[in-house]
Amino acid sequence: MFNCEEISLNWDEAYKGTPPWDVGHPQPVFETLIEDGEIKPGRALDIGCGRGENAIMLAISGCDVTDIDLAEVAISDAKAKAAERHLNVNLIVADVLRMDQLFMEAEFDVVIDSGLFHTMTDEERPIFARQVHRVLKPGGKYFMLCFSDKEPEGLGPRRVSKAEIEHTFTPFFNIVYIKDSAFESKFGSCRREAYLVSAVRS
Repeated sequence: MFNCEEISLNWDEAYKGTPPWDVGHPQPVFETLIEDGEIKPGRALDIGCGRGENAIMLAISGCDVTDIDLAEVAISDAKAKAAERHLNVNLIVADVLRMDQLFMEAEFDVVIDSGLFHTMTDEERPIFARQVHRVLKPGGKYFMLCFSDKEPEGLGPRRVSKAEIEHTFTPFFNIVYIKDSAFESKFGSCRREAYLVSAVRS
C-alpha cells in the first residue's frame, strides 16, 4: 500500500513501480475540456506531468506542449511514450516552484495541473500560484484537478476546499468556475472526489 507522505519525499522511487495516480491514460476531465473547446491549440504547459499521458493528449490535439516533473524516471518514461507516437513534446525535470528559472514571463496560453496543487504545503501554495501566473500570457487559462474535501479522509493526498482554492488563486487569477469532478485513480475506489478549476490570468 502506498503512503502519500512517503511517496512525496521521493517521487523517483514512486515511479519505479506504478503509483496509484498513474492510471495509464489521460484523465477524462481533460479530454472533455479539449472536446468542449475550453483547451484550444496553443502553447501548453503540463506541470507535474508524470508519465505524460495528459501531455501526449494535448500534443495530439494540436498544442505545442512542454512538461515538467520532479521525477526523472517519469520524464524518461514520458519521453519514450512521445517518441513511440512520433510526437514532439518538450519534457523537463524541474521544480514547478522555480519555473521563473526556466521560462520567460507569459510564455504559455494554457497550464494544466492534474493532481499537483494538492501536494503543496500551506507555505508553498502562494509561491505555486505566482509561478503559474507568471508563465501564463495575460488572459491565459489555468485548469486544475485536485482532491476535494468531499472525498472521505484516508488514502490519498490532502483534501482541498473551495475556500482554500479561492484564497490561493484569487490574488492572481479570475476564477471562472470550481466544479465537482472526479479523479480516476488506483487509490481504493477508482473514482475519487475532486474539484475541477478553470481560472484566467488577471
